[in-house]
Amino acid sequence: MRVEWAGSGPELLVTIDRGGATGLRTQLEDQLRAAIRAGRLAGGEPLPSSRELARALGLSRGLVQDAYAQLQAEGYLTSRPGSATRVAAAAATPAAASPEPAGPPDRHRVADFRHGVPDLGLAPREAWAWAMREVCRTAPDTAFDYGEAAGRPRLRAVLASYLTRVRAVVATPGDLLVCAGMQQALSLVTTVLAAEGIGTVAFEDPGSFAGLAGTPVPVDEHGLDVAALRRRGARAVLVTPAHQWPTGVVLSGERRLELISWARDCDGFVIEDDYDAEFRYDRDPVGSLQGLAPDRVISLGTVSKSLTPALRLGWIVAPARLLAPLTRVKNLADRGSPGLDQLALALLLESGRYDRHLRKVRAEYAARRETLVTTLSRLAPGLPVTGLAAGFHAILHLPAGTSEAAFVAAAARRGVGLYGMAALHRTVTDPPPRLILGFGNTSRHEIEAGLSAVADLLRDPTRAGSGGG
Repeated sequence: MRVEWAGSGPELLVTIDRGGATGLRTQLEDQLRAAIRAGRLAGGEPLPSSRELARALGLSRGLVQDAYAQLQAEGYLTSRPGSATRVAAAAATPAAASPEPAGPPDRHRVADFRHGVPDLGLAPREAWAWAMREVCRTAPDTAFDYGEAAGRPRLRAVLASYLTRVRAVVATPGDLLVCAGMQQALSLVTTVLAAEGIGTVAFEDPGSFAGLAGTPVPVDEHGLDVAALRRRGARAVLVTPAHQWPTGVVLSGERRLELISWARDCDGFVIEDDYDAEFRYDRDPVGSLQGLAPDRVISLGTVSKSLTPALRLGWIVAPARLLAPLTRVKNLADRGSPGLDQLALALLLESGRYDRHLRKVRAEYAARRETLVTTLSRLAPGLPVTGLAAGFHAILHLPAGTSEAAFVAAAARRGVGLYGMAALHRTVTDPPPRLILGFGNTSRHEIEAGLSAVADLLRDPTRAGSGGG
């Protein structure tokens, strides 16, 4: 895709050898021809004005004008009054195009129940643009410097206040480190824990550990099995206590206390992924695990679900003994997250626009959840649906003996994207067939249309295994 540059476009890389045997104009002409033939300059792309190119290269304007005129006569360039000199479309060699991502093979995608993604259309564009404008307008010159590796003091102060009030976190600004989302947070924490002698990190099964090596621990209806964790010999564990991923269960109060006791007994740490705690519907709020043991729990948060993944902003609330090494590792990684974005997020939080956005999207996700439940109760009343108390995904339990993979494949042939849970198990070789139905980035209309498209499969899941698609 050719870029439509404003005006005459950016500068052009041309080198002039003033000590060479070839004349200056000939050098300029040769390099422009080569750039057009190689595809560095695309058809229709504007060249710098003769005045600008002459200034940049230290040449006379007349020499540049003569070179442009020669290339125009040869058919490489075109020009008309009042417009920039451009590369002739017929002279340009098209650059190799990147392959387009493959879509569904033969039919239009009816619905995609992809999980883990918020509604990208609900990203608060106007609010974010307002916050960035205000920051650029009012921030002092020092705000445009590198800043502290741990994050801008203003955002850390606002986050500490917000998390204390909303998530019952126990933290001061000095307990926080700002990072580039959950993936970097996990990387920083595991790096520091390894330096502390903790090389093995346990994680929930079913669950995910972002591709890092670890040891799985089973989850039941009360959350992580702490007794099984004790048998693993690990000294760190990653958990999602407010809304376990992917089952949706909440870590019970008794298990929370057992988990803290385990951490104290083995001089270990609990890594709390608080990934979608803002989105709860018909249950009482569940406070952060960190509030029970700030010295043993490392709490990770992000705005990827509440605002948009594109911002790549998150935070770590860590015990005091880990803050200095975390900051050193962060500094080595990237010298700190984008400073202006941090100030804009702080302003969103302070101004109340963040809370207003959460109320808006929470109401929309609740409506989608209701559509999902209502449609499933009509089309497949015998199939249990769980994990609905928070977040924006649900678990649909298929009858025993159903081929999860065949069901997903049959739905895909009808243009419906469904996703099984089997791949998220590490120790269970034949888990019960279940589907993860994400509704964060799936509209109410798409939910109804997608489930209706597989209605016969939902009524009789064995059809999927016999080619019913």
